[in-house]
Amino acid sequence: MLSPALLDQAASLLDACRSRGIRLATAESCTGGLIAAALTAIAGSSDVVDRGFIAYSNEAKTELVGVPPDMIARHGAVSEAVARAMATGALVRSRATIAVSVTGIAGPGGGSFEKPVGLIWFGLAQRDHSVAAEHHIFPGDRTAVRAAAVAQALSLIRTRL
Repeated sequence: MLSPALLDQAASLLDACRSRGIRLATAESCTGGLIAAALTAIAGSSDVVDRGFIAYSNEAKTELVGVPPDMIARHGAVSEAVARAMATGALVRSRATIAVSVTGIAGPGGGSFEKPVGLIWFGLAQRDHSVAAEHHIFPGDRTAVRAAAVAQALSLIRTRL
């Protein structure tokens, strides 16, 4: 899953963060730690990567990164509100400058008309900035959706820099 292109993207992002004194945190649901894995696959990443939270279950989203249970009940775990709350919670619970979050439906099951397989919500929180969120619907099987989500998360951080 961690293709050479994805590792190159991670290495480039680490260099950009390092030159700006940026520290990163991740809060991951459907990617299960793959964003952090891509970043930490690069030697020397410890000066940029602060920590990663794998908040796969709804309970973990609440316990690890502080997503209110009523928010999950109201909007669903795969939603803009939860993606924003996950990124904010990761930022608050870390020493990072920027935190990215991912929550989605990687498939093959679990999708619906309103929330199809491949729907991924991203959150991006940065100290002294507003929290951003965006969503994409990625094609392909579970592996392809998760890989696309990792690449997009890295790209979001890079764009924020």
